[in-house]
Amino acid sequence: MDNQTKQTVQQIPLLTVKAGPRDGDKWIDRLKEEYQALIKYVEINKKADNDWFNIESNPLGTRWQGKCWYIYNFKKYEFDLEFDMPVTYPETAPEIAIPELDGKTEKMYRGGKICLTIHFKPLWSRNVPHFGIAHALALGLAPWLAAEVPHLVDNGIIKHKEDK
Repeated sequence: MDNQTKQTVQQIPLLTVKAGPRDGDKWIDRLKEEYQALIKYVEINKKADNDWFNIESNPLGTRWQGKCWYIYNFKKYEFDLEFDMPVTYPETAPEIAIPELDGKTEKMYRGGKICLTIHFKPLWSRNVPHFGIAHALALGLAPWLAAEVPHLVDNGIIKHKEDK
């Protein structure tokens, strides 16, 4: 993990409520913490001029969707992102999906779910219940985009919308 990522993640509040979507009022408390951590992460990114996603959930906090983007060679590549909260959350990290990239890279599972098994999942499991959605974005999706988007562009697998 590079120093900038480490510094950013250290500023994201750690969560304390160990609850998942089936845990009633405790889930509501967990969602409050999730939103607080996400708001802080967005503030950190905006302050560093590193705004790269927006996200929102359904009223129950069980389905999340939004946009993420990556700037490469002065061009912005934007993608839809989505995930459902696992029933076993927070023990199980959410599986973040970028459906439009499904089948375009080996580092992806069926349905466009990004591969996080080798590097991120062990880190997540060591930090239950303290990691949340903001941590999954910072330590999972962000590095995945940084590794995969340049590879996909350089190999002609994806094209910028202006180049289509």
